[in-house]
Amino acid sequence: MSHYRKLTKRKENKTKNLYSHEAKLINKSQRELTDGTEKDPLTKLRLLCFSRGATGISGLGRAFRNMDDDGSKALNEEEFVKGIRDFGLDLSTAELQELFHQFDEDGSGSINMTEFLLKLRPPMPQCRLDIIDQAFEKMDADNDGVITVNDLKNVYSVKEHPKYQTGEMSEDELLTEYLNNFEGGRGNNDGVITKEEFINYYATISASIDNNMYFDLMMRRAFAL
Repeated sequence: MSHYRKLTKRKENKTKNLYSHEAKLINKSQRELTDGTEKDPLTKLRLLCFSRGATGISGLGRAFRNMDDDGSKALNEEEFVKGIRDFGLDLSTAELQELFHQFDEDGSGSINMTEFLLKLRPPMPQCRLDIIDQAFEKMDADNDGVITVNDLKNVYSVKEHPKYQTGEMSEDELLTEYLNNFEGGRGNNDGVITKEEFINYYATISASIDNNMYFDLMMRRAFAL
């Protein structure tokens, strides 16, 4: 088997594996949302994000950043509510107000969206964070803190992709499509993946995997670590 074919096969297997875990996560979260038990607003918001798949939390983060015109990473209550509603998550006004005031601990009228997303992200043991960091570092070939199409060119080959061979899509288009998996349909799909988005994506996948050793093996196989 050629080097190109091995890379393509590895990418296909990785995609199938992740889709399987993502489908499991979506189904589980949807069941929990409709099981009739009362949930606190943060748990409900997390499940709503999970029901969007692996890009749910990172997509919400992008919705928030799109409103952060001054780069302060601070959101007032109006912006917070608008961001969640624009993203299409179904929480009542009372739940949103409770959620905002839960994070506005100093009563300043604003919350730090990075801290909020960190608490929204499902908790992970350090061993999982470490392997995610290793994967990101491998993908970030030029060490500039983000993953781009140029980075992927050093990791993946699209030469044997059917759409590349027929001329339907170029190398850049296929690699950008791959990056868009991390951004989701409601992201701004700029073809740039930050480390925060990368971690948020795999933190969501992590929530569907109980065994630490299996998660580690999955990541090592996916990224040839």
